Amino acid sequence: MRLAAAFGWLALSACGLPDGSARKSQPALVRQRMGSTEIAVVYNRPAARGRVLFGGIVPWDSVWCPGADEATRLELTQDVRVEGRPLGAGKYSVWAIPGPAEWTVIFSRAANVYHVPYPRGQDALRIRVRPTTGPYMESLAYYFPAATADSAVLALHWGTTVVPVRIRPR
Repeated sequence: MRLAAAFGWLALSACGLPDGSARKSQPALVRQRMGSTEIAVVYNRPAARGRVLFGGIVPWDSVWCPGADEATRLELTQDVRVEGRPLGAGKYSVWAIPGPAEWTVIFSRAANVYHVPYPRGQDALRIRVRPTTGPYMESLAYYFPAATADSAVLALHWGTTVVPVRIRPR
């Protein structure tokens, strides 16, 4: 049922924006099981199109929604620990404060919102992670480069910047 609902959302999203214009950022969905916990990320994929990304169109040290159009959404079927900190089952919008050496990743209780403005006062969890470098990725992507029954790594990857977020069952 959840999978059908997610694909229904993707089908509607692919039709365009509310004003009838076509989307530049393509809708995407990634799912991963970690033991009995299902993790899903629903987002839209902006493209770099030759632009300087971090420190350019995405300013350092400012809140940014890593996605486009609707805010990126994380869905969890069970309670987890994210970078060692508890996060309950449910739906959250994802935000970030990028920095050259460290990022703050924010999970907001305001799950179904547009990618601007940031929903102040709705934070469920803030974590700090260190970005790494990877091969060039033209369109923003979320994926799970590692997953077992006891842990998963969710990666946010755009340009050559990779932001790994470690998740474990609670």
